[in-house]
Amino acid sequence: MIRGLVIGKFLPVHKGHLGLISFASRQCDELIVSLSDADTDPIDLTLRIGWLKQLTTFWPNVRIASLKDDFDRPELMLPERTKLWAKVINKVYGRIDKVFSSEAYGEPFAKNLGAINVEFDRLRKIYPVSATLIRQSPFQYWDFIPDEVKPYFVKRICFYGPESTGKSSTAVRLAAYYNTSYVPEVAREMITSNKFTLEEIIRIGQAQTERVLEMTRTANKLLFCDTDLIVTQIYSQRYLGVVPDILYQLEKQVTYDKYFFFDIDVPWVHDGLRDLPNERDSMREIFLKELAKRNIEPVMVRGTFDKRDQLIIKTISETFFQVSHS
Repeated sequence: MIRGLVIGKFLPVHKGHLGLISFASRQCDELIVSLSDADTDPIDLTLRIGWLKQLTTFWPNVRIASLKDDFDRPELMLPERTKLWAKVINKVYGRIDKVFSSEAYGEPFAKNLGAINVEFDRLRKIYPVSATLIRQSPFQYWDFIPDEVKPYFVKRICFYGPESTGKSSTAVRLAAYYNTSYVPEVAREMITSNKFTLEEIIRIGQAQTERVLEMTRTANKLLFCDTDLIVTQIYSQRYLGVVPDILYQLEKQVTYDKYFFFDIDVPWVHDGLRDLPNERDSMREIFLKELAKRNIEPVMVRGTFDKRDQLIIKTISETFFQVSHS
């Protein structure tokens, strides 16, 4: 029985990892994929284990395991450093016959384990990518990220501000421009007037949160959101005089990578639901105050709709695609 080993942090799992695991699984009766975990790792261990288990389902001889990374000595040369690794690996997993890797540590590590070193794509010609590169520029290496992992790197964009400032129409336009999805203001699907109950505003908050999480799973790099739970809280206070605690709890379930504040320098348009044309200035200040409470600095969006689109596209390009427009 041949027992193989692949080690790594998988921060995140990418297609190069999967190529290595597939290659190794074909040469073993049992392949242990050992995930090392440190307190400083930027991606949660449970999430990484979940990705690996989901992505290796079709390889029944693959076993996903994890080790606390509290025994490494990065300052040592690889022969001595991997001797520490080998001691722990032998104790936890027992005999290892083959070590599979794409890294320089493979040869000394295998030697210290009394195993055979098998290299895979050492020069990164098949998979010219690394987890570090993905973390630094996920959109540049998007095609190397498995579909199951992509939602982690989707950037959520919140269009935020008082009523009748063009948020909805802009979300539709920019979602089409970036070939991705948008999340509408779900309240408009659930109520026909601003005479709603406490139970209804709670259901709206829950539905908005669920929709954002659902659409994040299938979005293409970016997800445009027409509103957020702060807005739900503001209107709950405005129309009901109270904000139920659950709306604050729901707010914590979704984070946004960039806020754009849509200013009130465009005409107010009645649509059957909007009813605050005389409170635009005061509502503007309320909206800004809520962001300030949370130390959120939005990008201010003003001017014609064309100028607004240009500003948003420029900001997104420079922030998430590392494209300079200077």
